[in-house]
Amino acid sequence: MVRPVAVVRETWSLYTPLERRNIAIYIAGIMMYKFGLEAFNGSVIALATNRYDLLKAKTGVSVTFQRVGLLTGLNQAFQCVGSILIAPLIKRYPTKNVLSCAILIFALMSSILLILDAATGGKFRPSKHPRDNYSYYGNYDTDGMIPIFCVCGVVYGMVELIRRVIPRDLVGGNVQKLRRMDSLVHIFYEISGTAGAFTTALALIPHFGNNFSFIITPIFFAAASILWWFIEDGIERDTRALVLESQPTYVRAVMGGFYLFFESCWTGGKIIFTHRKFIWLLPGYAVALYGHRYLENAIAPAVARRYLGNSAWAQIMVGGSNFGELLGALFVFMFTNLVNTPMPWLRIDALALLIVWYLPYWYPPMNQVGQAWIVAATFMPISFGWAAGDVSLAAYIQASLARIESRTQNVSALGAVMAFLYSSYIVTYAIASVTLGTYIDRISDRNNDQVQHAIFNVAGVQFTIIFVLVMTATFVPKGAFALNPAMLSEEALDTDLEDEDLEYVPGVQVRSKRSHESHEMVSRENSS
Repeated sequence: MVRPVAVVRETWSLYTPLERRNIAIYIAGIMMYKFGLEAFNGSVIALATNRYDLLKAKTGVSVTFQRVGLLTGLNQAFQCVGSILIAPLIKRYPTKNVLSCAILIFALMSSILLILDAATGGKFRPSKHPRDNYSYYGNYDTDGMIPIFCVCGVVYGMVELIRRVIPRDLVGGNVQKLRRMDSLVHIFYEISGTAGAFTTALALIPHFGNNFSFIITPIFFAAASILWWFIEDGIERDTRALVLESQPTYVRAVMGGFYLFFESCWTGGKIIFTHRKFIWLLPGYAVALYGHRYLENAIAPAVARRYLGNSAWAQIMVGGSNFGELLGALFVFMFTNLVNTPMPWLRIDALALLIVWYLPYWYPPMNQVGQAWIVAATFMPISFGWAAGDVSLAAYIQASLARIESRTQNVSALGAVMAFLYSSYIVTYAIASVTLGTYIDRISDRNNDQVQHAIFNVAGVQFTIIFVLVMTATFVPKGAFALNPAMLSEEALDTDLEDEDLEYVPGVQVRSKRSHESHEMVSRENSS
């Protein structure tokens, strides 16, 4: 039986005093960041949904979910640009400095929509204002939100990618440390995310209106930037200086943006597609992440607006999803020594995706907030499996790539792999969100705002396909047919990347054939 106190004590003793300090500062900053991010994303999507519905009332043509899909899809596409720009940056400068500067720029970018709305006559939502009267919105073209959200996407992508890379700088390449830290960070991240989503839906939007409900975002982002600046860099300065000697200047790297883009994708793609123990990451990480994001950014707004009549309640559903992520990260933290790989968690995630099949056959009463809580409860198990798999995958990738950083010149190997995976998910989302959003609008127009038939395809059918892809991916690595496959040991992770140099022994961890042969030789000598 796992005892929480024993797990916490073991985790505490696992890290050095400096690592504990850095982890504490990083977690405090990540909670500030997540709370502000939930307020920003939830408010902007709800704001766009309402404004495009107002446009429908004037023109008679529904473009709501097409434009919301375009808004979020382009934001995701520009995240791709941000993630690519990070690969050379973290090769040259301390990761925590890049992260701190990126989140500060994000704070400035997120305030532009507030300034635009106020400058065009927007104001806080008046008390006891009619539900569907949005006369307090600023008078600007709603399509103007798209380029602003795109610029925010560049910085968003930078922050999100660094967030997946920086744990290795804080605690090194130790698999046990990374897995514990990633799960611990994810726990606090989702505590803040759950609180942020519920606060946005139940307090900020009703009080300020969704045109000003993210007024807290720049404040929280700036606080996170200040906190992260005080993280102490764990990489030796002399080592970094030696690396920089062989690097081109960043100005040249920026001028050669297309080259760096393809180099990053090529490097990450080559690592993934040339090794069996990495190739499954594409469906296991990128496709699973796409499904999770589509659930929160597309299905939740459609259900909230068309099923329940209140776009703000999408954040209640997202809050339930975040709470599921919190539970998933907590389980990984508690059972890190019992479940050694992401495989069992990914299989749970794949099976949980089938829960969405109830949505096409559900006709809830309008304007009842309790119905939103029902959807939030059904989103919890879906996000539970995804979060548990994401935490384990992050530790696996960070530990696996820590030893090949010196083999890449202009980009970080870890940054390149994460950029490739993240970009794959972003491109998929950018294309699918617009296409499927247009389809939802067409069905909505045809059936007087009834979108159950559209949800049948974009949720039920699509998530069944994702279920097949993710579940199949979990059986690709060697030894993965076991119910609970063994994780690569640190000894094996430090050996050459070639798969043929690794030996899988059922029931125990993977180890290097050379080290196994050496061990047998030493044993024979000792016995003689």
